[in-house]
Amino acid sequence: MPEVTHHVVDANGIRVHVVEQGSGPLVILLHGFPECWYSWRHQLTMLAQAGFRAIAPDLRGYGRSDCPPDGGKYTILDYIGDMVGLIDTLGVEQAVIAGHDFGATIAWQAALMRPDKFRAVIGLSAPFRPRGFGTSVLPTTLMPQNDKAVYYQLYLATPQAEIGMEQNRRQTLRSLFYQMSGEVLQAAGPASADLGPGMIPRSGAALPENPPLPNWITSAELEVYIEEFTCSGFRGPLNWYRNIDRSWELLGMTQGAKVTVPALYVAGDRDFVAAANREFIPLQAKFVPKLRRPLILPGCGHWTQQERATDVSAAMIDFLQQL
Repeated sequence: MPEVTHHVVDANGIRVHVVEQGSGPLVILLHGFPECWYSWRHQLTMLAQAGFRAIAPDLRGYGRSDCPPDGGKYTILDYIGDMVGLIDTLGVEQAVIAGHDFGATIAWQAALMRPDKFRAVIGLSAPFRPRGFGTSVLPTTLMPQNDKAVYYQLYLATPQAEIGMEQNRRQTLRSLFYQMSGEVLQAAGPASADLGPGMIPRSGAALPENPPLPNWITSAELEVYIEEFTCSGFRGPLNWYRNIDRSWELLGMTQGAKVTVPALYVAGDRDFVAAANREFIPLQAKFVPKLRRPLILPGCGHWTQQERATDVSAAMIDFLQQL
């Protein structure tokens, strides 16, 4: 069994830290927030054992990849360009692209825009959302907010969020992993009934001090995340949320387009992201004609491929082997 290897490659004008294992058809694994390549540690090994070359990069702004100082360099087109550049640098023609959380958003749009490069797509947590479906206004204007709370993406775009997360990275990561795990969440999401799924109090996210670790992560595994965010900090990761409207504007050419490659969608029934996007899950088949029947994992929260490592890996391998 080949070992996990780390290396840095040049892609799209930046240096990207990638971790890979195995040989065979290429599968690129994109993490979400606040994660890094390590969120795919289980799938790297399982995909390699099944005969695939699995590569998990640190996305721009994360871990040991470059963090461009220009906050405008974190649009969805920048991330898609990084992945196209990665394929070219690796000297292969095509890859299957998989993503979790905002990494799924990148994966869906990459497959939509470059089916010549990405021959299939796997989305975890975040479903495919067609641009401008039923509206033509900036997405942040549609995000729910009231006197008590704002949608989490609006909050994460604020300086307040960055300051709070940087104050104690250990507490931030441990608390977020705990709060959004299936063993803690109710199906409605990480909020009280008067707030709704994905909503955060205007006073800021309340992070419990030293909560118990969820059963899917050990103390040693948490330390890997802490080390990664010690390298990058939170500014680069949060810049994705500061560019949501700009990314939407840049995707104007995709209006009405469909994802034409084979696709798989997997989510937990206690995932607050899936709950906040529940209206789009049944609509995906209309815009993704080759979508398999969605796999909804009972009792699973937001950290899909970590909470249900075996189930997710098995579904991915079955999908890949039938391409």
